[in-house]
Amino acid sequence: MFKPIYSVLLALTVLSGCATVPEEKKDERDPLQSFNRPMYDFNMDVLDAYIIRPAAVGYLAVTPAPVRAGIVNFTTNIAAPIDAVNAGLQGKHGDMGVNVARFLINSTVGVLGIFDVASSFGLKHQDEDFGQTLGVWGLGDGAYVMLPAMGPSTVRNVAGDLVDNLVLPEIALSTPQTLVLFALRAVEARASLMAQESLLRESIDPYVFMKDIYFQRQLYELYDGNPPMEEEETDFDEDFLENL
Repeated sequence: MFKPIYSVLLALTVLSGCATVPEEKKDERDPLQSFNRPMYDFNMDVLDAYIIRPAAVGYLAVTPAPVRAGIVNFTTNIAAPIDAVNAGLQGKHGDMGVNVARFLINSTVGVLGIFDVASSFGLKHQDEDFGQTLGVWGLGDGAYVMLPAMGPSTVRNVAGDLVDNLVLPEIALSTPQTLVLFALRAVEARASLMAQESLLRESIDPYVFMKDIYFQRQLYELYDGNPPMEEEETDFDEDFLENL
C-alpha cells in the first residue's frame, strides 16, 4: 500500500487566482486543471527526471530481485492491519480475516513480513484503504488533484490517506521509520513502472492519459477488479494500473 500523507493539499486554497482552463480542455472531474497541469509538468520534468527516476534506476541496478521482493513483502505486511480494518468497515469480513491471518503469519513465520508465507496457504493480499471505504459508503471522488511528488489523487482519496496514515496502526512507527518506509515504497513503486514508461511517452496528451488511467484504477479497486463497464473499455496495461 503506497499511501503517503497528503498534507500539501492545504496549498490548494490559493487556487482561486489561477487562470481559466480553455473550454475544450475542461473535465468535470478535474476542476483544478489550471493547477494540476503545471504540477504534473513539475513532477515529471523536475522531480521525476532529476530525482525519483535516477533513484529508481540506481535501486534496480544494485538491488537483486529477491531483495526487492522482500522489500515489497515487508511494506505490504506492515500495512496489513490498515487493510484489515478497512475491509471490516466495508463489510468484507472474509477479506478482513484474510488480512489479519496474513499479518500474523507473515510477521512471525515470514520474519517480519520479509517472506510472504501466507500466500502459499492461499491467503492472498486484499488491498483496502479508507479512500475505498469512503467510496463504498457512497462518497464521490471529489476533484482530481495532482500532488507534488505524489502524483494523481482525488479529494476523497486524500482524506482516506490522512485517516490511514494518522489514525490507523502505522502511527506506531517513529518518524525516521516512517520516512524510511515512505522512501522504500516510493522507489519501489517508481522502479516497477519502468517498463510502462513508453505508454506515457507515446500518448497524445500524457496528462490526460495519466488522469484517465488513474480513474480506471479507482474503479478497479472500488469494485474489487470487476468494475461496471459503462463505456468501451480502454486497453490500458494491467501492470500500469496495478502500480498507480
